[in-house]
Amino acid sequence: MRIVTARELESWLTSGQVLERDTRGPKVVALPDGRFLKIFHTRRTALQSRLWPAARRFLHNTERLRARGVATPGISEIFWLNRDKGLSACLYTPLPGESLEKLLHDDAPKLELELPALATFIRHLHSQGIYFRSLHLGNILLIAPGRFGLIDVLDLRCYPFPLNRGLVRRNFEHLRSYLQRRKLEHFPLDRLLALYQTSL
Repeated sequence: MRIVTARELESWLTSGQVLERDTRGPKVVALPDGRFLKIFHTRRTALQSRLWPAARRFLHNTERLRARGVATPGISEIFWLNRDKGLSACLYTPLPGESLEKLLHDDAPKLELELPALATFIRHLHSQGIYFRSLHLGNILLIAPGRFGLIDVLDLRCYPFPLNRGLVRRNFEHLRSYLQRRKLEHFPLDRLLALYQTSL
């Protein structure tokens, strides 16, 4: 992984549009060429981050998902912003589509029609051994009728076997907690769970 110069980073931040940020600074920046800059502000120690940088884990996870037939952003480069502090980043081509959270706000009936396909999609993830702790409406995109993709896939584990009932239950519990935190209890989670069961 190369180390990005301060001038190159400043050029990206100046010319791009910051889409996400937190108290530590920008997290996602849309660049003029259509790519996104994703900065990983890790909570790990600097040593841990240097040994297994977040950008490399992100790339690794997108590759594992694609190998299992799941659409994810296309990573074009990973690099260091500050190697001593373990601060890494990547450039990627975003998936086309709309997050399910935005769809819930803008066109809830359309999302309702997509619930059977969504249940099948989640079932496919679980059958492929994919435990995505951040499986929520903001990280799932509707990329075409009946087709979905995942973004922000840093928090991911891939098991060599389908998820057991405990992991499936925990995955849906995380989704329920997310809906409560975001005050999205009007999302028909119980119907999604029923459809998931019928897809078994």
